Amino acid sequence: MLQCIFLISDSGEVMLEKQLTGHRVDRSICAWFWDQSISQGDSFKLLPVIASPTHYLFQIVRDGITLLACSQVEMPPLMAIEFLCRVADVLSDYLGGLNEDLVKDNFIIVYELLDEMIDNGFPLTTEPSILREMIAPPNLVSKMLSVVTGNASNVSDTLPSGAGSCVPWRPTDPKYSSNEVYVDLVEEMDAIVNRDGELVKCEIYGEVQMNSQLSGFPDLTLSFANPAILEDIRFHPCVRFRPWESHQVLSFVPPDGEFKLMSYRVKKLKNTPVYVKPQITSDSGTCRISMLVGIRNDPGKTIECITLSFQLPHCVSSADLSSNHGTVTILSNKTCTWTIGRIPKDKTPCLSGTLTLETGLERLHVFPTFKLGFKIMGIALSGLRIEKLDLQTIPPRLYKGFRAQTRAGEFDVRL
Repeated sequence: MLQCIFLISDSGEVMLEKQLTGHRVDRSICAWFWDQSISQGDSFKLLPVIASPTHYLFQIVRDGITLLACSQVEMPPLMAIEFLCRVADVLSDYLGGLNEDLVKDNFIIVYELLDEMIDNGFPLTTEPSILREMIAPPNLVSKMLSVVTGNASNVSDTLPSGAGSCVPWRPTDPKYSSNEVYVDLVEEMDAIVNRDGELVKCEIYGEVQMNSQLSGFPDLTLSFANPAILEDIRFHPCVRFRPWESHQVLSFVPPDGEFKLMSYRVKKLKNTPVYVKPQITSDSGTCRISMLVGIRNDPGKTIECITLSFQLPHCVSSADLSSNHGTVTILSNKTCTWTIGRIPKDKTPCLSGTLTLETGLERLHVFPTFKLGFKIMGIALSGLRIEKLDLQTIPPRLYKGFRAQTRAGEFDVRL
C-alpha cells in the first residue's frame, strides 16, 4: 500500500505532495532522499527501490522529474514502479509533456488525476481513455472558464460508460461509421561499440502500439511469424495470458483509441545498420580528430535523421571541426552535434578537425563517447513480423493497417 507520492524537480524542489492514506508522511523524507542523491551521485538515482530509516521508497525519473512513492509496509515493488510509470505516462499524455512548468501550471488536474488513479493507497483507474471521460484534459477554453466562473474542477459529473463493465478499459458501446485498426511496431536499438570497433552489446526494445476505432465489443487476436525471439514481454491488462502462454497468440478486447498493447526486447543482435569509425590522436597540446559514418548492413529502407553527438572534454579550450556532408554545431556547453541526415551514395560522410587543449596539457587523457542517432521507416530491425490480425466478431468494411519503424536508442561508440 502506497502512502504518499511526491513530484521532485531536478533542483530538489518538492513541486507536488499527495497523501494517499490517513497516515501522513512527513516531507522530511524528501530532504533525506535528496541528500542521499547528492552524496551518492547518479548511481543513487538508478535505484528503483530504496530503504530509508523509516520508509520504503520507490522512484522513477522522467525528463528531469523524479516521481517518489513512500510506504512503511512491505509491498510488491513492481506494482509501485509500474504505477509510477503509469502516472508519468498519463501526465505526459494530459499535459503534452512532463516538466516543472507544466506541472505547476496544471497542478489542479494533476491532483484530480491522482485522486482517480489511486484509492487509499491501491491503484484504481489507470487507463487513459477512461480517465479522459472522467477528467477533461486542459485547454485554453477550460482555463478561461475557470478564471471567469471560479470553478477550476475538470471532473465530470457522471461515471465513464465502462466503469461498471467487465472490461473497464473500454467504453460500453462506441460507434464508428468506419471500423479501423492500426498496428505500429516501434523499436529502439541500444548498442555499445568499443574502441576496437567490436559490438559489445546490441539489443532492441520494442512496442506494439495500436489505434482501435471499432464499434461495439470486438474480440481480436494478433499473431507473430516468429514470437520465439521475444524476451522481457509486458502486456496491457486487456491481453489474456493463457492463449499467449499456450499458443503465443495475443487475444484481447482492445481499449478505444490509441494504446500500447505490449512491449518486448530482442537481445544479442549481431550487427547494426550504421557504423562509426572515430580516430583521435594528440600531441603537443593539439588533438586531431576524424570520423567516418556509413552503412554497415543495408536494411533495404532509407536510413534517415542520422546524427552524431559527443561532449568535448573539459580540458579542450577550442575546437575547429568541419565535415564534407551535413552541418556541425558546437554549443557553449561543449556539446558537439554532427547532423548528417541521409548518407549520400557518391561519398562517405567524414568529420575532421583539431581540438586545442588547455595550456600545460600535452595529450588528451579523457576521450568522449559518441552517441549515434538514426531512424528507419518501414522495417523492424529485430526481425519481428506480424502474421495476421483477426477479429472474432467482424464489423462490416473493416480496414487494417500495419507499419514499422526503428530508431536509435542508447547507441554509444566508445574510445
